Amino acid sequence: MAQTTMLEVTDLQVYYGAIHAIKGVSFRVEAGEIVTLIGANGAGKTTILHAISGLVKPRSGEITFQGKNLLTTKPYLITGLGLAQVPEGRRVFARMTVKENLEMGAFARKDRAGISADYDRVMTLLPRLKERRRQVAGTLSGGEQQMLAMGRALMAAPKMLLLDEPSMGLSPLLVGEIFKTIRNINQSGVTILLVEQNARMALELASRAYVLETGKVAMQGSAADLADNEEVRKAYLGG
Repeated sequence: MAQTTMLEVTDLQVYYGAIHAIKGVSFRVEAGEIVTLIGANGAGKTTILHAISGLVKPRSGEITFQGKNLLTTKPYLITGLGLAQVPEGRRVFARMTVKENLEMGAFARKDRAGISADYDRVMTLLPRLKERRRQVAGTLSGGEQQMLAMGRALMAAPKMLLLDEPSMGLSPLLVGEIFKTIRNINQSGVTILLVEQNARMALELASRAYVLETGKVAMQGSAADLADNEEVRKAYLGG
């Protein structure tokens, strides 16, 4: 069956002042895939996500989502196209309840029946949130806050999720739970672009991967092939 390219990034160039942060990066994500960008701190992974979301303006290059040019789309309209980002550091609304945080994810929507159906879907995908729905978000554990950030993004009814370092600061046990949740979200029909420093877990989860080094794509291929690559193993998987 022919695949459909959902997101395509071509020759992306991003500068912060005089610093050339992203140097001609190109990659694609097909509908239904989990694709991961791995690399050391400072490789440019988060900058790429910010460029896709419209938070950073590239100097040149192209970013298309389902054929639509994102570089000419206002950032606040990008979510409405079906693209949602779960930011690094979770950034939940600490003084609001879990339920209120989820409702904020649907703030731009008007379809009440759809919102209600998606709320029920999020509660099924993330049962921990159902137990905590009346709890203030700031009192949740780090893992629960990460689940809430993902659930809040799902309330925007995205076709694709951008996940930025979802395992950061979590215990190994919770990391496993978060990655299992990401797989479940993908299996529910959401395409995923995952930025992750835990390269081993990311390569186990993804179908394809791109290795970033100092703002460039150094390697690309199937996640299984890269996990077996000697250079990748030495640099990112501890040998």
